[in-house]
Amino acid sequence: MTFRVTGVVPTYDNPATIRAVVMRLLEHVDHVVVVDDGSGAEGRAACAELSAEGLAHVVHHEVNGGKGAAVKTGLRAAKDLGFTHALQVDADGQHDIDDVPRFLEAARENPRALILGDPRYDDSAPSARRIGRKITAFWIAVECGRGVISDGMIGFRVYPVDAALAVPVGGDAMDFDLEIAVRLVWAGLPVINIPTKVRYLDEDEGGISHFRAFRDNVLISWLHFRLSVRRVFALVFRVHPKRLPE
Repeated sequence: MTFRVTGVVPTYDNPATIRAVVMRLLEHVDHVVVVDDGSGAEGRAACAELSAEGLAHVVHHEVNGGKGAAVKTGLRAAKDLGFTHALQVDADGQHDIDDVPRFLEAARENPRALILGDPRYDDSAPSARRIGRKITAFWIAVECGRGVISDGMIGFRVYPVDAALAVPVGGDAMDFDLEIAVRLVWAGLPVINIPTKVRYLDEDEGGISHFRAFRDNVLISWLHFRLSVRRVFALVFRVHPKRLPE
């Protein structure tokens, strides 16, 4: 199978950072899909400019559907365009694009694997987010086994496109990244965790967080409950999810 990768960048109102993220990605990949998830006028215009200049294949959602919905659209676009792999990067500039070559090398050498960033935070990371991720890490260990997924929430990863589209994922918001990672593990995909620095940009740099503490924590908690119950049920009754063909 020929390895063909596109960047996939979901964005919602990131006019100050989206161009820089796309330009940095184009230093490492030849193609980028940007999914504008119902941005306002300024964000939509920034994405339209990228399309007009031929810098990205841009898909617009008329209304905001959530990060997960945007990534799903990006994965379908990658499939339709003939790409085998999708390098997902968030649009807010927090990921270290200098690490992209390591992610791509791992994906080329292990084309069936899910490549996940293993974040190394600096002092810019909000304490609430650090605590929340530690709680999530505990539940992921219950759902997948200890040490399989270092961090299921980071939006810096490489998907085998066919596998990502084959697993059932209901989440359309911030719960998507978690759910698809767990379900791909259940489907038999190996996981490679790659350490990478993460820096949260402040407002002056264009940093915008769309994480809504109450709503998204409720969604994530409900997701962990469902996945954990299913995992326990599978272990007790030996009824396991269908594995994808190798």
